[in-house]
Amino acid sequence: MQWLRFFPFTDLKGYGKEEIPGDITAAVTLAFLGIPQCIAYALIAGLPPAMGLYAAAVPTIIGAIFRSSRHVITGPTNALSLLVGTAGAAAAGLDPVPTALLLAFLVGVIQLGAGVLRLGVLVDYISIPVVMGYITGAGVLIAVGQLRHLTATAPDKGVLLHGTVPGQWLEGSLFDKVWAWLQTMPDTNLWAAGMSAITVVGIMGLRRVNKKFPGTLVVLGGLTVWSYFAPASAYGLPTIADLSPIPAGLPPLSLPTGRGAWSWSLADTVTLLPIAIAATVLSLVESSSLGRAISAKSGQRLDLSVEFAGQGLANIAAAFFGAYPTSGSLSRSALNHDSGAKTRLSGVYNGLLMIVVLLALGPAVNHTPIAGLAGLLLIVAYDLVDGPRIREIFAASKSDGAAFAVTVLGTWILRLDHAIYLGVALSLFLFLRRARLLTIHELVFDDQGRPLELHRDDPAAIERRCDSIRLIQVEGQLFFGAAGELSTALDAVMDDPDAKVVALRVRRAFGMDVSIVRVLVAAARRLQKEGRRLMVLEVRADAMAVLERTGTIEVLGAENVIPADAWFEAVHLGLQRAMDDLGEACETSTLHRFLERDDMPNVVSRETRTA
Repeated sequence: MQWLRFFPFTDLKGYGKEEIPGDITAAVTLAFLGIPQCIAYALIAGLPPAMGLYAAAVPTIIGAIFRSSRHVITGPTNALSLLVGTAGAAAAGLDPVPTALLLAFLVGVIQLGAGVLRLGVLVDYISIPVVMGYITGAGVLIAVGQLRHLTATAPDKGVLLHGTVPGQWLEGSLFDKVWAWLQTMPDTNLWAAGMSAITVVGIMGLRRVNKKFPGTLVVLGGLTVWSYFAPASAYGLPTIADLSPIPAGLPPLSLPTGRGAWSWSLADTVTLLPIAIAATVLSLVESSSLGRAISAKSGQRLDLSVEFAGQGLANIAAAFFGAYPTSGSLSRSALNHDSGAKTRLSGVYNGLLMIVVLLALGPAVNHTPIAGLAGLLLIVAYDLVDGPRIREIFAASKSDGAAFAVTVLGTWILRLDHAIYLGVALSLFLFLRRARLLTIHELVFDDQGRPLELHRDDPAAIERRCDSIRLIQVEGQLFFGAAGELSTALDAVMDDPDAKVVALRVRRAFGMDVSIVRVLVAAARRLQKEGRRLMVLEVRADAMAVLERTGTIEVLGAENVIPADAWFEAVHLGLQRAMDDLGEACETSTLHRFLERDDMPNVVSRETRTA
């Protein structure tokens, strides 16, 4: 009953008073961190601050119920919020709120499909340097995006302004944004700069005292109280109310049409689809790496496909409850685990608490100064630039360092969804370049008849070789991607006219397909035409079935295809047949020593050893 894996909440059987205190404590702690953080992330996305709180309400509940991990908290994240801002810029002319809803729906459907199709393994092909490069580049972009809020100044006209948040910076390269901000420096509001500095110093100071202490809520809460009693507008400081007030009430029911009401447009969907795919990749990479890290601490077994499906359901819920695309939150998930959460219900309680906040505290949050939120986002950006891991990447290899650097530059120069596609392409390129699809080497025998790998720079090994009978060992995946490599290796041996028999040992080769079959048939026919032959030794049962179904055994000759019935005895049988046919051709080689042994099961403790 494999379908039951998509209902992970069945692990709540027996839930009781032993688990409730830990879950509630974690949920309350998460709420203290989540309120200011989610509002700040909505600013990154160029959306009304309320949408950040909506993204931490119903989607968090759905994600907690349906994810595989008991501790990963679903909600808005920094890097994904920045990408959502890219969607608003790409869909210029559309209302960013319904655009974000449609984007959440598309991301959710793609993620749900990936989970149902069990495509969780695909995230393993995105390399760590590429992921770190995107996150690092995003961190710098987040910091640059807050420069104008730090000084309470407007950017130059050369940078496109778009979005619900007035004056939001969403287009232009990193360098364009910095140049536009520098031009506004003479108009800096010192009150805004001072408030941002107080926020950074206050939060970082309280974090050093106790990481679990809700320093973010305390500092921004204090600034909000100050702003209420001493109106921020008197000092030229904009607040959340000046951008888009947070209404008191439940998350609104919404329709992910892209244009509001029922006016769904196929063109809008097509426009957003590339960004939705990029957001899906980013969300799944974030969630899977986070889930694995936490499961390593908790001892929980993680099913990535269920993670994908649960995240997809959360994003579909976001589309219908006024939110934008979500992912697994690193900071809130780590805090959830460290705060003593016992079950997935801690996430459910946290989502319910966020709904209570929306009902009771929405108007109060409207007095929060934007400069204070900008200071918080500077800390978020700082946390994204992980110095030790970056140094580790550059120390590992030049290719890792190059992949990291190219991805970082891509985030600064390209549109963010294009930067993600660049990173994915780079990961696949590095995989194909590094992966040895097949390991192919020639075997010879020592004076005791034991097999060892032939090294071309070893004259003694070459002297031991029987030139008439060449034994080639093939290891790895025998699929279409390896056909060229296998063909090249066979050609190199067949080009030697002294090689009367070419024997392939394929015991440790897997997944034979029709492309490999065609290579074997071509090699066999060439050798037969020249009065020579190809033998395939120690053929596994699955490969033997492929050879039988395709008629390849008839081409090779049944006597030249020997199944892997016993340890190394198939090689012995095949080489003995070749020796009998060739007579005394290899009388002086050490191949005789191998054929004369009567202890085949103990010839070698390993299949080969290095000379």
